[in-house]
Amino acid sequence: MEVTDLAAQVRNEQKKGAARRLRQKGFIPAIFYGRSAENILLAVKNDELIKLHKEKKDHAFIKLIIDDGGKNKTEKLSLIKELQIQPLTGKFYHADFYEVDMKSKLTFEVSLNFTGKAIGVDNGGELQHIKRAVKVSCLPANLPDHIDVDVSSLNIGDSIKVKELKLAEGITVLDPADAAVVAVAAIKVVKAAPTEEEAAAAAAAAEGAPAPAEETEAKEK
Repeated sequence: MEVTDLAAQVRNEQKKGAARRLRQKGFIPAIFYGRSAENILLAVKNDELIKLHKEKKDHAFIKLIIDDGGKNKTEKLSLIKELQIQPLTGKFYHADFYEVDMKSKLTFEVSLNFTGKAIGVDNGGELQHIKRAVKVSCLPANLPDHIDVDVSSLNIGDSIKVKELKLAEGITVLDPADAAVVAVAAIKVVKAAPTEEEAAAAAAAAEGAPAPAEETEAKEK
């Protein structure tokens, strides 16, 4: 379990004007909260939050080092619960940090890492990724970076379902057990429509072809 430090300052003002001034100084208004924690209004540096989010995305365990302006600093383990972004500028607007209790299970979305080359692809099939991630429940210390899925043995018509994923002890997948995450399907061959030249040639050939036997006998009578 990797933890990233992030410095934060306690903010006492809650008005819009104060939040706007923070953003102008390069800070993002934030809040820390949890089941057993009191809400703490914070401000974090915009540049540091951008860097953390780019490198760690949403699964980063963050140790907030909170400075209340006094001699002591408080450390709080957290996850980013919500990150608000301004729609026009794309800049961070507000961040919610949720307290992490190492003894309580949380729900996470974990990406699937597909490995190997399916034999069905060599046989003319197409590998289809139906799910790119699954939701899991586990203790924070057991959270994997990703889940490996070996597709090497898949032939045309085969699939791997959620219940067939290989998971470490203590991890429960919350997606439906029979849902497929990857499959190899046969490639459908679509016959191309004839070109104008091909259609004209076919029509000319049809005109020059001998009449059916029944029509020929009728004409002779």
